[in-house]
Amino acid sequence: MTLIKTTYNRRSFIKSSALAGGGMVIGFSWLASCNPTPEQVNNMPKEWFDINGFLKIGDNGMVTIMSPNPEIGQNVKTSMPMIVAEELDTDWDNVIVEQAPLNTDIFQRQLAGGSQSIRAGWQGLRMAGATARHMLIAAAAEAWQVPASEITTAAGIITHKASNKSAGYGEMASSAATMTVPEEVSMKDIKDFVIIGTDRRNVDGPNLVTGKPLFGIDLQEEGMLIAMIIHPPAFGLTYKSMDAESVKSMPGIKDVFPIEVYPEGIERQWSDGGAIDKLVAIVGETTWQCMQAKKALNVEWEKTSTLESTAGHYEAITKLLNTTSKEPARKDGNVASAFKKAAQIIERTYSAPFLAHNTMEPMNFYADVTGERAILNGPIQTPEFLEKTLASRLDLPLEKIDIKMTRMGGGFGRRLYGTFGVEAAVISQKMQTPIKLVYTREDDMTQGTYRPTYKVKYKAGLDKDGNLIAWHVKGAGSNDDLIFENRFPAGAVDNYLAEKFTLETNVTTGAWRAPRSNFIAGAEQAFLDEVAEAAGKDAIEFRLELFDRAIKDPVGDPKNNDYDPERYAGVLKLIREKSGWDGNQKNGTARGVSSYYCHNSYVAQVLDLSTDVTPPKVNKVWCAVDCGIVINPMAAKNQIEGGIIDGIGHATYSEMTFEDGKPQHSNFDTYRLIRHKEAPKEIESFFVDNGIDPTGLGEPSLPPVIGALANALYRATGQRHYNQPFITEKSVIG
Repeated sequence: MTLIKTTYNRRSFIKSSALAGGGMVIGFSWLASCNPTPEQVNNMPKEWFDINGFLKIGDNGMVTIMSPNPEIGQNVKTSMPMIVAEELDTDWDNVIVEQAPLNTDIFQRQLAGGSQSIRAGWQGLRMAGATARHMLIAAAAEAWQVPASEITTAAGIITHKASNKSAGYGEMASSAATMTVPEEVSMKDIKDFVIIGTDRRNVDGPNLVTGKPLFGIDLQEEGMLIAMIIHPPAFGLTYKSMDAESVKSMPGIKDVFPIEVYPEGIERQWSDGGAIDKLVAIVGETTWQCMQAKKALNVEWEKTSTLESTAGHYEAITKLLNTTSKEPARKDGNVASAFKKAAQIIERTYSAPFLAHNTMEPMNFYADVTGERAILNGPIQTPEFLEKTLASRLDLPLEKIDIKMTRMGGGFGRRLYGTFGVEAAVISQKMQTPIKLVYTREDDMTQGTYRPTYKVKYKAGLDKDGNLIAWHVKGAGSNDDLIFENRFPAGAVDNYLAEKFTLETNVTTGAWRAPRSNFIAGAEQAFLDEVAEAAGKDAIEFRLELFDRAIKDPVGDPKNNDYDPERYAGVLKLIREKSGWDGNQKNGTARGVSSYYCHNSYVAQVLDLSTDVTPPKVNKVWCAVDCGIVINPMAAKNQIEGGIIDGIGHATYSEMTFEDGKPQHSNFDTYRLIRHKEAPKEIESFFVDNGIDPTGLGEPSLPPVIGALANALYRATGQRHYNQPFITEKSVIG
């Protein structure tokens, strides 16, 4: 076992135990809980004992483990408790999982974003389980009057072999709860894991497939009203006036009024990005009644700024890319001189449009606000930041705001921005009654907070032997600067220059699954393939040569590079082996390769495109992943597969365009998403087993597949793809 100091967390554990002793982890809503099995219901403990803020143990040995982070489909509600259960040394069959509400006194980083939930929680979750196990052992040692060092645990049983004594965790739980929290604990060696690294089904699975109410949109509370909003139809407009009286008499309508969601002086959090300050609220008894009132209400808007269009966005970004940065993001060597000496120069420009998030479950939130407190419940990725904004907006102390989290029907970054939670609270405060705010699909798709539109220019120089001697990348995005200057091939090319620019626009933007990487990876990997072809080299060998340089003789200080070239090269070698890549096309099949690093993880992919059908079909994707220790392989594969399908679909079909500030798509009749028949027939995933602490997984498989698809399409059709969605370049998959 490895001895790990817990000093930096000891205070929180002591505080957690004290709070838990006051009943803080008991009595969560059935809506947020994983229902126990019938067998467990029949054998529920008569009494529960709080060990720390993460878990409690029943008198019969059943264990309830709190899952602290929001569940967005990434399966943390299963994986995070698995980590606790592993170090607790309990039997997974005796575990009940509950979604924890927001509690910053007990839990750290209750946030779903950046593929960091497991990475950030890894040590703390292990400590929670290991500390509880240590306290159970201490209780047994005291009861049996034997040295704690002679006691072992396994599957919820405490054993002292020398005296032939044993007890279940339930028998020692009451005493363990009174034990002093240890200064340091021993945690398992990874070779001794029995839960981590094994397939465990989603704890919400039975409820999901039987349609139980788990999501915010399902929430019903006695006496609540429904609220809907009307926002400006174009970016650059704001509310002016309306004839509210014309719809107040409609069936079920309780009130219609303008709301200023963020008045001057409110302390906003970063999660309030994309907010629309002034809206019209309609409150009624049902969603249907509110929707009919929305259609009937005549609202007048006034212009506040330029009404922008897609053509203007691309023109403005192009102008930016034709300028020179006064302060490059990174500069190694002398790029200008190297290009003058180059035997070949390849220059290409790539672009991508705005994208909507289009979560399956539109935005919604429940709020019950009075003068003394606020109770909120709904699907949110950033509850801690929502709480801070609400404290300022409602003029309430943090301790008077209670935020619970339902399961989310998708997020992809959209629910990082909790403006809809603030809107719900403001409407409830105005109405002095509980309300559930519900967006229509059109509200959600036209509200904003889009993936930015991007454009990037690449220039590469090769010497007479096909060696890469110069690399220049220049990128820009709407409200975003796009470029990761310290990622590959930085550190692998003697002469390297990265420049980045930002186009300011009033179209609101925000994080979209794998921010920036979701575009730049595909562009970079498509360009690398074109450069490899110009050099007369195999696509994988060309990349491996660069990684070899970064390993053996890196340019500049390797600490400045964001990536580990050995791990990066490792996934490429693995995918070459698993896919049987030999650089040659097979009859009826075109192949593309890609690799990328983001969210602390490394992914390489080979995509096979069937060319004997029209349009070509994505037949198979091989995917190699180095994300450190894999907690739940079944869930990990699901994440990989979802990211791949998401990347293929959006790169091929999706875009949001604007005309005079107005979004040109408001529902799926015109906004194209991937269809079942267009998804890969097969996806095979492989994970590097290196024992390194876990890193990100929810996002890293999406960015590289766009490059792999573009490279395969080139081999299938002879056409390179420079602009997304590929369908605009007359390229589709079937």
